[in-house]
Amino acid sequence: VARDGVLPLSFGQQRLWFLEQLDLARREYVEACVVRLRGDLDVVALRTAITGLVTRHEVLRTRLVTGPDGTPEQVIDQAAPSVTEVDLASTGLPLDAAVHAAATPVFDLADGGLLRATVIHHAHREHVLVIAFHHIVSDGWSIGIMTRELSELYTAALQHRPPNLPPLPVQYADFAAWQRQHLTDESLDRQLRYWRERLADLPVLDLLGDRPRPPRRSGRGATTHFDIPTDTVNPLRTVANDAQASLFMVLLAAYQVLLTRYTRQTDIAVGTPIAGRNHPDLEHLIGFFVNTLVLRADTSGNPTFSNLLTQVRETALQAYEHQDLPFERLVEELAPERDLSRTPLIQAMLVM
Repeated sequence: VARDGVLPLSFGQQRLWFLEQLDLARREYVEACVVRLRGDLDVVALRTAITGLVTRHEVLRTRLVTGPDGTPEQVIDQAAPSVTEVDLASTGLPLDAAVHAAATPVFDLADGGLLRATVIHHAHREHVLVIAFHHIVSDGWSIGIMTRELSELYTAALQHRPPNLPPLPVQYADFAAWQRQHLTDESLDRQLRYWRERLADLPVLDLLGDRPRPPRRSGRGATTHFDIPTDTVNPLRTVANDAQASLFMVLLAAYQVLLTRYTRQTDIAVGTPIAGRNHPDLEHLIGFFVNTLVLRADTSGNPTFSNLLTQVRETALQAYEHQDLPFERLVEELAPERDLSRTPLIQAMLVM
């Protein structure tokens, strides 16, 4: 699409933009790529590499502003990435605190600069690169692209040669415009029909806590780390192979059994992200493509695990076939009762 007209947001971007209008200081949608660097670091070459990355991907130098009619739109700027150096010896901060501070900035979508890089020098020839970005311009798949291309751009800068990166046939703004056009025809109706039927009368997953749910949910939470031993994983793979299912499907079925036991409900919906890159031109593009699918299971009648896995497998495969409908468009269509204490449609996720 031409860059001299109004550039729309993708559906996913529009949802995050709307949430930001409710609370400009929220950090819930700030993500970070953290890379440990060992050896001599050429900071000038690294700055050149980061500038090259932002130049190559328009979305990393995009502001999201409110247009004259109140509708948000994209404005693409020239590349001017923020790169900060921090020497721990002069700050006295522990490394974890410095990384956390660099990884959790507050972004203003209208001001731009939605990618910020920080180089933390914490010992002789020991450094950490923290690239923080707003989720509205990137996603998990994009982090892999980001690290691979930064490696090539940095090496090229050190060797004073052009980077060996293929040209990008499209940019994120092209995808957003295409998505708006693509989901206005019969494909939208077909997808909506499937999800309306699949998610009709979807109940809230009522996980009982040890204290009352607050009237408005916060971003506060915790992370628990644990390992699943090999002698557990290998039999799970066998179960998956025997059922012609994936390991994800087996884990999803087990998770839905667990949620059934905790909630004593038998209608269990779990969200899961999907890459949303179903065209080859999007595979090497940084941007917010990830979509959320709602996978619903019926555990009534105390089915065998084998029967439940068959049901979960079919549900997942059908959901993959109807993955083009953005989650935010689905929420808009189904219009569940708004409740600031919970997320709409799903209250649990499984991410593999």
